[in-house]
Amino acid sequence: MDAQSPTPNLKTENAKQPRSADRPAKRPPKESSTAPGEAKLSSAKNPMKTSKHKDTPAGRWVSFRSEIKVLDCTIRDGGLMNDHQFDDGFVKAVYQACVEAGIDYMELGYKASKRIFAPTDYGKWKFCDEDDLRRIVGDNDTSLKLSVMADAERTDYHQDILPSDQSVLDMIRVATYINQVPAALDMVKDAHDKGYETTLNLMAISTVQERELDEALDLLADSEAQAIYLVDSFGALYSEQIHYLMRKYLHYSNPSGKQVGIHAHNNLQLAYANTIESIILGANMLDGTLAGFGRGAGNCPMELLVGFLHNPKFRLRPILQCIQQHVEPLREKLLWGFDFPYMLTGLLNQHPRSAIKFNTTTDKGDIVKFYDSLTSDLV
Repeated sequence: MDAQSPTPNLKTENAKQPRSADRPAKRPPKESSTAPGEAKLSSAKNPMKTSKHKDTPAGRWVSFRSEIKVLDCTIRDGGLMNDHQFDDGFVKAVYQACVEAGIDYMELGYKASKRIFAPTDYGKWKFCDEDDLRRIVGDNDTSLKLSVMADAERTDYHQDILPSDQSVLDMIRVATYINQVPAALDMVKDAHDKGYETTLNLMAISTVQERELDEALDLLADSEAQAIYLVDSFGALYSEQIHYLMRKYLHYSNPSGKQVGIHAHNNLQLAYANTIESIILGANMLDGTLAGFGRGAGNCPMELLVGFLHNPKFRLRPILQCIQQHVEPLREKLLWGFDFPYMLTGLLNQHPRSAIKFNTTTDKGDIVKFYDSLTSDLV
């Protein structure tokens, strides 16, 4: 997620903690053998679609959950590495790949305020004006649904988000920090009232206090949002923490019929693994990007994700072709993907902006110097 300076890093039950053999991960108390929202493989409401032998290992591993939806955010998250200055050819190539690959949603960028972000400093996918969208997708006469992200307090949403019958967009995803939740809820209602599908993406979750998270999820569960996203903005969460948080999100979301989503970053090389952990627990909205192209260490690679899901509607070849011809040629210049500076910010539960800046300096490669600069204030 695009991030300003978040709330201070508060060590909480769900925040990043040292791992050790004598300190097991904390988890919410179980009221039954299955956590709230966790898939019951032998239940009649089992989300795992199988034809026979649901309770066998084969039945669980070779089938698929048809309700899972996959969203490609290559343009939106990858654009954070070049101020969204993609040419039309690149955006059209990603769009065509998503269509041919059977992806459910494609996020084309942001609906950012032109009062806050000067259009002369950013590419058009920072703003996603309707004319620019239609130049790429026409009337989008495909099964692919289109979305944009609107950051709380950084979007002129009353004016810039048109009624859905005047737009080619299908969904508005509202991104918010914990202290911006009231503004985000108003944005979700506005988009819902205009006829859009909506999600609410709570960012920098690894820094949020437990009590604040509970209060926020209670509010989000009563909102018009159709899905609530767990967002590991700093790529700082381990699987135990994903397990704990996903169960919590499902506990609040399931009674109101909302889906839960996962948006992971790859600072600790866990974006794909944490996405799988979320799927197993019951998340049905999954974010990925082509070749993991995203801010800093990047995101869950779409090519891995669709391979894991087993759903025959997904096709890998168009994804690989787009990666080969359009995405990978950008890597040398834009420098996304796992790297030691990004690893260090993930380990320390910090925003990766310092690592992104460090990788553009003449000190690039001096990871000890970067580590010292990050930890000097911690001594």
